[in-house]
Amino acid sequence: MMSLRILVLGMALAAGVSVTARADELADVKARGTLICGTLGTAEPFSFQDPKTREIVGYDVDMCGKVAEALGVKLELKPIAVEARIPELLQGRVDILAANLGWSKERAQQIDYSYSYFVSQQKMLVAADSGIETLDQLAGHKVSALKGSSSEQGVRREIPEAETVTFQDSSSAFLALIQGKVDGFCASELILVKLRKQAEESAPLAIIEKSVFVEPWGLGIRKGETAFKGEVDKALAALEASGEADRIFTKWFGPDTVYGLKRDFRIEEIKG
Repeated sequence: MMSLRILVLGMALAAGVSVTARADELADVKARGTLICGTLGTAEPFSFQDPKTREIVGYDVDMCGKVAEALGVKLELKPIAVEARIPELLQGRVDILAANLGWSKERAQQIDYSYSYFVSQQKMLVAADSGIETLDQLAGHKVSALKGSSSEQGVRREIPEAETVTFQDSSSAFLALIQGKVDGFCASELILVKLRKQAEESAPLAIIEKSVFVEPWGLGIRKGETAFKGEVDKALAALEASGEADRIFTKWFGPDTVYGLKRDFRIEEIKG
């Protein structure tokens, strides 16, 4: 009997099947008293280091903080790289992801998403004198994007004739455009608006009007954590109902910021 159990265990491990029962995430978070939130820490205004306090702040941080508050626990932030987002979540090193995580069919097969808390227009930045005014004109040209991001996936999917060049951070991907190493840089419109403004005197830039694609962003949650996801969605829905979601958006993207945007989406279920 013992040898049979060992054989079954060995077969399960060889097949990559977990033989350890997963703890209930909601119960675990509440017992610990902290919500460990994985965030980028390098993507202003979503999550970045405040130059004065050296603390990580931003829209993503505020949203995750409100979820922690609703759960009655403290927020603990863990900075992670773009390509490490899903692995960190699946390995249990973070409880939740608030890290510019756009919904895609591929990602939805690996993890669950909360209600969308942001909707991103992914657009293309080009040199103002490049003569490139449409996405079709980028065929045969080099385009930069953040490695492992949905921007990279979107360019490969929507502009397959372009050569996608990836970088570890947005600053490097942007610099490649400034230096003429690529002809376009794909990222969230919010990021591009700020970069264009910063470079307007030294390097005039333009944003192509048509979006490469539009994507809802959700908080990443491990699959099967039904109770935990339910509480996260409940917390986000409450922010929408109370008007707090709009106040957080205005704080980071509104008329008193460099973006000057008005919120044109609501927190709701991502239907794919």
